[in-house]
Amino acid sequence: MRSLTDLFAILTPGSKDWRLAETIDPERLPAHIAIIMDGNGRWARRRGLPRAAGHRAGVEAVRLIVESCKRLGLKALTLYAFSVENWKRPRAEVDTLWRLMRVYLRRELPEIISNGIRFTCMGRLEGLPTQVREEMEAAIEATAHNQGMRLNVAINYSGRAELVDAINTIIEDARLKGRSRDLHIDEETIARHLYTAGLPDPDLLIRTSGEKRISNFLLWQIAYAELYVTDTLWPDFSRADLLNAILDFQKRDRRFGGLSIEAERTSREQWAEAVGTLTQ
Repeated sequence: MRSLTDLFAILTPGSKDWRLAETIDPERLPAHIAIIMDGNGRWARRRGLPRAAGHRAGVEAVRLIVESCKRLGLKALTLYAFSVENWKRPRAEVDTLWRLMRVYLRRELPEIISNGIRFTCMGRLEGLPTQVREEMEAAIEATAHNQGMRLNVAINYSGRAELVDAINTIIEDARLKGRSRDLHIDEETIARHLYTAGLPDPDLLIRTSGEKRISNFLLWQIAYAELYVTDTLWPDFSRADLLNAILDFQKRDRRFGGLSIEAERTSREQWAEAVGTLTQ
């Protein structure tokens, strides 16, 4: 039986986080949570600060949520850090984001390694600045043999680009093997060639800042994910916010296109009654 012992170890008895954690069913935790981290700029603007201050505060939220998810025993956490479209932002802001990424890796990598977390990235990584890519690749290599939670960062990422890359890879593989003429692509083939190959699809997608958009994120993988939108801006997203999102997830009736147990029972009873009437 799963427990939340690791989480309770850092909580203060009787605190808000403690009370929320007590209501969580450890047997019904999502295996994989994906988060669209939105609201850094608005957080800074509301405080009369430059956008860079919002991004720096957002890094602190990342640190807290990564630790919390690891202690919850999640298999994977995917964070949307930088989209292909984000290159349209002012150069100074983009450069700040790269500096913060490098600072995060340097500061947190020893903790990531000691906690057995495996760090991975997905997206068109070849398009990143050389120094950023090299530090990310070093972190990926340093944690490659870790068996704990997978911390997966989507950077220079686009859901549509991911699907295009997957299809092109499938076609190129078939061409190299001389199988282009009889190439057949099904869902399983596509899934094997996505950036997330080997990871379970997200059970829960969280978006902060109140925006009700998917923003080109994990378009294939979230087909049956539960969506949770909060007005909380990312720098303010706390452990309590994460626990509330999980509690909301645990209240959902996940049917994956089928019926709930109660609805299925009712349906069987109705069919039996209808068949009985027809045979009378």
